[in-house]
Amino acid sequence: MGFIPVVLVALIVLALASIRIIKEYERGVVYTLGKYTGAREAGLQFVLPVIQQMQIVDIRVRTDDIPAQDLISKDNISVRVSGVLNYRVVDPGLAINRSEDFLFRTNQLAQTTLRSILGQHELDDMLQKRGELNKAIQAELDQQTEGSGIKVISIEIKHVDIDQSMIKAIGRQAEAERERRAKIINAEGELQAAKQLDEAAAILSQRPETMQLRYLGTLSEFATSKGASTIVLPLPLDMLKNAADLLGKR
Repeated sequence: MGFIPVVLVALIVLALASIRIIKEYERGVVYTLGKYTGAREAGLQFVLPVIQQMQIVDIRVRTDDIPAQDLISKDNISVRVSGVLNYRVVDPGLAINRSEDFLFRTNQLAQTTLRSILGQHELDDMLQKRGELNKAIQAELDQQTEGSGIKVISIEIKHVDIDQSMIKAIGRQAEAERERRAKIINAEGELQAAKQLDEAAAILSQRPETMQLRYLGTLSEFATSKGASTIVLPLPLDMLKNAADLLGKR
C-alpha cells in the first residue's frame, strides 16, 4: 500500500471526524486548545480534530419544579411552598464558562429566592397576591442570574400548604371577621335610620298639620285593609292643645 492512499484515507477520516451537525434548538460552544473561541449556530459545522472540542447546549425553554420549601411567613406561620421555574440559555458561552452546572445552579437560586421573598410577606399575601409575588421573585432572580447567560422567563408559586390546625384557626378567624363586618353593617343601618327619624321629628315639630295629614293617611290605609273591623280615631293635636290651655287658665 503506497503512501498517497494512506494520506488520502487519513484525510477522509479527519474530515469525517471534523463534521458536526447542530440542531435548530442547540448551539455549539467551541474550545480551541482549551480556550473558548465562540459559539456555533445551527447547521453543518466543522471543528479541527484534537485541536478543537465542541460542547452542545440546548437553548430551549426549560421547566423545572421547585421542591416544597419550608419557611416562616411574616406573621409567624409555618408554610410549605412549591413552585415552577421556566428559563432558557441566552448565551451558551457564559452559561458553560461561568458555572460548572448552570441548570443545578439556577434551580438552587430559585429555591433560595422563593424562601427569601415569601418570608417577607404574610400568609394572606401568599394566598391572595400570587401574581405580585411571582413578579417580585422573578425580578430578584433576574438580578442574581444576570451575566450568567440564563434568562428567567417566569417563576410561579404552585402550592401553599399549611398545617391542619392552622387551617382551622384561619377558619375561625374568617368567621369572626364576617361577624364583625355584619355587626358594623347593622350598626350603620341603625344609625342612618335614627338620623332619618330625627330629621322627620324635626320637620313634624315645625308643622303640626303634617302630623294630622299623617294620621289621616294611616286611617285611610287601615280602613281599606282586609279584616279591619275597629278604627280608633285619634284626637286632633290642636284640640288637645286648646284643652290644655283652658285647664291651665283655670
